[in-house]
Amino acid sequence: MEWLNYHHLRYFFTVARTGSIRKASEELRVSSPATSIQRHSLEEHFGERLLSRSGRNLILTEMGRVVFEYAEEIFALGQELTNTVKDRPTGRPLRLVVGVVDVVPKRIAHWLIEPAFRLPEPVRMVCREGSSDQLVSQLAVHQLDVVLCDVPINPNLKIKAYNHLLGECGTTFVASPKLAKSLKGDFPHSLHQVPLLVPAENTAIRRSLDLWLDAHGVRPVLTGEFQDYAFLRAFGRRDEESFRFPRCSRISSSTRVRIGLVVPLTCAIASTRSRSRGS
Repeated sequence: MEWLNYHHLRYFFTVARTGSIRKASEELRVSSPATSIQRHSLEEHFGERLLSRSGRNLILTEMGRVVFEYAEEIFALGQELTNTVKDRPTGRPLRLVVGVVDVVPKRIAHWLIEPAFRLPEPVRMVCREGSSDQLVSQLAVHQLDVVLCDVPINPNLKIKAYNHLLGECGTTFVASPKLAKSLKGDFPHSLHQVPLLVPAENTAIRRSLDLWLDAHGVRPVLTGEFQDYAFLRAFGRRDEESFRFPRCSRISSSTRVRIGLVVPLTCAIASTRSRSRGS
């Protein structure tokens, strides 16, 4: 069995957390050369470079991030063990790392994640945002516990994971009062040749929207495509354009009114969890 030197791991962990050999040495109360030697010893043990220099600071490499997260868990468990043996309260919350695909509206993500704070045990939430491919890749190497996305994981990806449908919602078209009044009469055909702000092409809800518009023979003028709903909403404050929004998301601008609801359009939210991490 190949044993891990936890002293080397502690030195690496401290350097990575502080960002420099000098600060880590001050915290560990040893000389800088000794800290540097211990850090390099761990890299030699793994055969991987764990830290790289960026200006005056040391930053984690991709493999360094993996080792750092394991080290964080190891030392937290060690402290919990010490507290348990000495009959002291641990107070250590459960750590839940959630990835949210950038096309998922923030209000929907909050609605899905918030119940975790009502668990009997205290929870420390870590939320990360990115593309579906980025977050699924992080899930595969156990950097994330769960991913909220608008579509199930691609079955062609060689990742052992579960998909769960968490919910669906309809779509609402909104616009300024003046524009909405002129469009309500013959909705959805009234959207033909009307300026429209829409989600980016690489999203499930955009694909559904395009199919729905085609089915009704409607060709709006697409004046903007957005990956982020908050960005879309900001541009939607202009009076001359309408835009679509998930029905369960709140429209913050009081100057916008509903044109109509599109019930057939649904946004599926799926969570993807690595099987090897447990439940």
